Amino acid sequence: MNRVLPAVFVLALSAPAFGQTVDGEGAKQLSENLSRYIGSKAIDSGFLKVSVEGDAYKLAVDFKPVVDLLAAQHSFKFDFSPYALLVKPSSNGTWSVSADMSQSGSFEFKGPEGPQSMQFSITDGKFSGVYDPEQAAFTSATQSIAGMTMNSRDTAQRAKVSTGAGTATMNASKAANGGVDFTATQTLADFSEALDFDDPKSGLKFPLTIKSPKLSVNATGKGVRTKPLLDLLAFAVANEDEARLKANQAQLKSLLLAALPLWERIDGTYGFKDLTVESPVGHFGATELDTGFGTDGIAQNGAINYSIKAAGLKIPHNLVPAWGTPLLPTDVSLNFGGANIDLDSMAKKAIEAFDLNKNPPLPADFGDTLTADFMAKMPKFVIGHSTVKNGDMEIAMEGEMTFAGMKPEANVTIDIAGYDKIVESLQAAAKSEPEAAQYVPVALAIKGFGKTLPDGRIEWVVNGKPDGSVTVNGVMVKPADPVANDDGDDSEEETTP
Repeated sequence: MNRVLPAVFVLALSAPAFGQTVDGEGAKQLSENLSRYIGSKAIDSGFLKVSVEGDAYKLAVDFKPVVDLLAAQHSFKFDFSPYALLVKPSSNGTWSVSADMSQSGSFEFKGPEGPQSMQFSITDGKFSGVYDPEQAAFTSATQSIAGMTMNSRDTAQRAKVSTGAGTATMNASKAANGGVDFTATQTLADFSEALDFDDPKSGLKFPLTIKSPKLSVNATGKGVRTKPLLDLLAFAVANEDEARLKANQAQLKSLLLAALPLWERIDGTYGFKDLTVESPVGHFGATELDTGFGTDGIAQNGAINYSIKAAGLKIPHNLVPAWGTPLLPTDVSLNFGGANIDLDSMAKKAIEAFDLNKNPPLPADFGDTLTADFMAKMPKFVIGHSTVKNGDMEIAMEGEMTFAGMKPEANVTIDIAGYDKIVESLQAAAKSEPEAAQYVPVALAIKGFGKTLPDGRIEWVVNGKPDGSVTVNGVMVKPADPVANDDGDDSEEETTP
C-alpha cells in the first residue's frame, strides 16, 4: 500500500506544473484533477483533502469515511494511521513529491473460512520523487525504511514477517515506440518470516521459519502505456453508472484499443542471499535463490518466461537414504515458459465483439471460437536450457511442446555429464542396500538408449508425436496409439505396430 498510494495520488498532477503559484485556487484545481481518477465522492466525503502547505500542496488522506462505510455494510474493522503527500510544482512542468511513510495499521474481517486479521508497522519510512505528467510516470523516485513488521492470522495459519532497513529506487524515460521504459530495484535486510500452520480441519501442524540477510527485487519495463491506462481509469470513474457505461461503450472500446499492447515487455526477479528454512523435517538452505518472471504485452507473437535458480543448495540428509546423498543437487537452473502466444488477435476480437446491451455481452460460443483460433496459431510450451548439477554430474535439458489439433507433440533433448559416476554410485550402494540395487538395471537400460557425445556427455533426444508414438535417439520406445474405427471401437487391424 505504501508503494501504491504515491503513484495513485499523483494522478492529480496530470496537468504540467510550470512553476505555478501555490495557492488556494491551485489546491482546488488539484482536487478537481484528482476526482477524475478516484471520483468526486472521495473528495466530498473527506477521504482526500488538498491544502496549501508553504510552497507545496498537501494531499492528506483520511480513511475514516471508508472505514465507516465498510463497517456499516460488512463485519470489517480497519485502522490506518494518517497519510499525506507533499507535491511541489517545478518550472519544467514536473512535480516534486515527498512523503513520510512511517505507517502502522491493522484490519480484521470475517471471511468464508472464518476470522482473519493483520497488523503492520513501518518505521522511519521516506519517499521522494519527480513526477512527469507528460509521461504519466515518476522519472525518478527513492524510498527507504528503517524496518517493517507484519503479523497475520486466520483459522489455519499465523505468520510473522519482519525486515530491517530497506531502500528502493525507480527511474523512467520516454520509450522509443511510445509509452514509458522503467527500471526499479528494492533491497531489504534481515528478512524473516515465521509461519505456523495449524489447521483444525485436517489436523496439520507445521511450523516453518524462513530467513535471509538480504532480499532483493529488480524489475524492468519497456513501452508501458501509462497515459492510455490513465485514460481508462478516468473513463471507469466517469461511467460508474451502468446506463451511462452502456451508452458510452464505443468510447470504451476505443480506449481499450488505444491501451494495447499495455506494454512491450516486463521482467522481474526476486532473490534471496544465504536463505535458510527451518522445518520439522530439517533445515534447508541456499547461498542464492532467485525466481524470475517476464512477459510480453498483448502481442501477436508474445512470450512468457519463468526461471528458478538456486546455488549452494542444502537438503536435510534424513530425507534421502545414505546412498542417495551423493546424487543430491547443489545447483539448479530451471527455465520454462511459452512462445508464439497470440493475445493480440484474441483481445481485439473480444473488444470488437462485446456488447454491454446484451446479456451475456459476448455470444455463448465466443469463448470456444476464441480458444480454437488461439490454438490454431500453434502456441508453444518451451523448456529453456535448464540444468541440475552437483560436483560429480550435470543434467541439462531443453525442448518444446506444441498442440496440433489439441494433441501434444514434444521434442526434448536431455544430456548428462558424469552419468557413469551415477551408475558407479548406485552399484557401490547396491552391495549393501537392496533398495539401491533395484535402480541399477534401470540406470543401465537408460544409458543403453543414450548417444555418447565427443565431450563424453550422454545425450537422449526424445520425440513424442501427436499419434502417441515416442522415439529416443530415433529408436521407437512406444508405438502409436490404437486408431479407433468408425464405431468408436479399437481394432487390432487398425493399430499401428
